[in-house]
Amino acid sequence: MDPTTRERLMQISTATLCTALFKRGLRNQCIQDVRPLNPGLPNMVGEAFTLRYIPAREDRNGIAVFQNRDHPQRKAVEDCPGGAVLVIDSRKDARAASAGGILVARLMQRGVAGVVTDGGFRDSPDIARYAMPAYHSRPSAPTNLTLHEAIEINGPIGCGDVAVFPGDVVVGDAEGVVVIPAHLADEIAAEATEMTVFEDFVQEKVMEGRSILGLYPPTDERSRSDFAAWRAERGR
Repeated sequence: MDPTTRERLMQISTATLCTALFKRGLRNQCIQDVRPLNPGLPNMVGEAFTLRYIPAREDRNGIAVFQNRDHPQRKAVEDCPGGAVLVIDSRKDARAASAGGILVARLMQRGVAGVVTDGGFRDSPDIARYAMPAYHSRPSAPTNLTLHEAIEINGPIGCGDVAVFPGDVVVGDAEGVVVIPAHLADEIAAEATEMTVFEDFVQEKVMEGRSILGLYPPTDERSRSDFAAWRAERGR
């Protein structure tokens, strides 16, 4: 990812990104029904590295599978690049954990930018204290082996009803997680940065008591000229 793009996305809300994507006809880029375990952290920004689960089958998914050093869940944790976001397709099933505190701690120590699952995490109180963003549907104590088999690393997945391809740019904040197609990341980041500046101006004026009519959107010439002056004054 272009470092400038990463820096810009660190300052942009998922709400603004959704609007910028909607302008391009992309309506379904917000991962559904996930929430941050640690909402006080800065934005999560990174390229997607994916892990896909399928339903577990009892003759394949005993506890002994973890003795295999190439087990896909363990290998994904060790192979996910620093600065990337591990995105896990758990089929929106949080009845068994997608991962737990130890594996998420390993991701954090390896410099991974964050982790997202449309299932659940076990050890969620521990993960909530980590200095790495983590998003899930709800806490889930049972091991993933009871319901999920890790089957594929870094292929296309669905997570929370969103198609995620390896290398897509994943952004999370206190509200949720948005997936930006890789080829659009630079232009979305640039446009959303401009949108954020204008929205900050609008928010300030609304808090001063100004009507949104003619201001948001800026259909009045006064709004456009006021914004230009506000922006120049603040060097934005």
